[in-house]
Amino acid sequence: MAKHNADNARMKREYYHYLKEANRRSEASIDAVAKALDRFEEANGHKDFRKFHRQQAVAFKRKLDAERAVRTGKPLSRATVHSTLSALRGFFVWLAGQPGYKSHLRYGDADYFNLAETEVRVAKAVRHKAFPTLEQVHHVLSVMPFETDIEKRNRALVAFALLTGARDGALASFRLKHIDLHDNRVDQDARDVRTKASKTFETWFYPVGGEALAIFQDWCKHLREALLWSDEDPLFPATRVALGQSGGFVAAGLKRECWTNAGPVRKVFAQAFAAAGLPYFNPHSFRDTLVQYGERVCPTIEAFKAWSQNMGHAHAMTTLASYGTISPHRQAELIRGMACSKSSNWTKDDDVRALLKALAAKANL
Repeated sequence: MAKHNADNARMKREYYHYLKEANRRSEASIDAVAKALDRFEEANGHKDFRKFHRQQAVAFKRKLDAERAVRTGKPLSRATVHSTLSALRGFFVWLAGQPGYKSHLRYGDADYFNLAETEVRVAKAVRHKAFPTLEQVHHVLSVMPFETDIEKRNRALVAFALLTGARDGALASFRLKHIDLHDNRVDQDARDVRTKASKTFETWFYPVGGEALAIFQDWCKHLREALLWSDEDPLFPATRVALGQSGGFVAAGLKRECWTNAGPVRKVFAQAFAAAGLPYFNPHSFRDTLVQYGERVCPTIEAFKAWSQNMGHAHAMTTLASYGTISPHRQAELIRGMACSKSSNWTKDDDVRALLKALAAKANL
């Protein structure tokens, strides 16, 4: 059985270029499409794309239904199947319009990659995401060691993530010049910082209480006064590795370079939560923590709008839609609490009424 088709490889390269330059898709998104296409080609015996037929799509869907995830051994989730099939449908719709393929492919055949509507609803269902409480993060910070430079960095990293809600890619790329301790602000400048969609915005430190702010301030002071680092030096430098006495490689302090990716950031979080006796929460989950906290402390819609902009969102609805899911425990608290309050207290609130109208408009109700 063939394991490579030169014409297929050429068209895939052209499609990836199209996704990047015309559709402005991210590298991660293109990688997902590539994985879907590779999976389909392997299942289809690397047949020439010109010979694509609707029955190949039907057969591939049945194969996905029979597959099991490598990590869990369970059947593939509907979300995984849906994203794989959607990527393939998009590719064959594009391919049907390309020279040399128009006479061989029909646009409608790509629709055979679609799942049933009921399965799509299962795949797209919004489920509660686990995230740490504010108290849990403060506990993690309280038990993290801070004797060595590496330990100080790790502790400050977790504190800074709580103060700003910055994504892990940004955390790995900040430099000292992006921090203004006088205004308690960080400039998420896309020219230097790996922000989502290369967006530039300012974030003021969230009022999360505890020792987070003091921990981070001490870290910045340590970098500038003890290590004598300057604006262009990394805020969270990579670990310097050296040869130990036993002949193996060991951590030997910090080097004046940023991390090349977010992997080490996630590793710091995993170790910190494990040491505190808590389940692992990744850096991105802190954004959920901050949104849930903001929903409680923001007194008006205007205040929540500022809270939302602080996360880099142009619209508060983005914050609510992406991170505003209330945990089942908190949902129960709110419902029970309403029975003890006067309904007129909130139905007359102009801010709440405005929010309800916005939600209704977004849902096309």
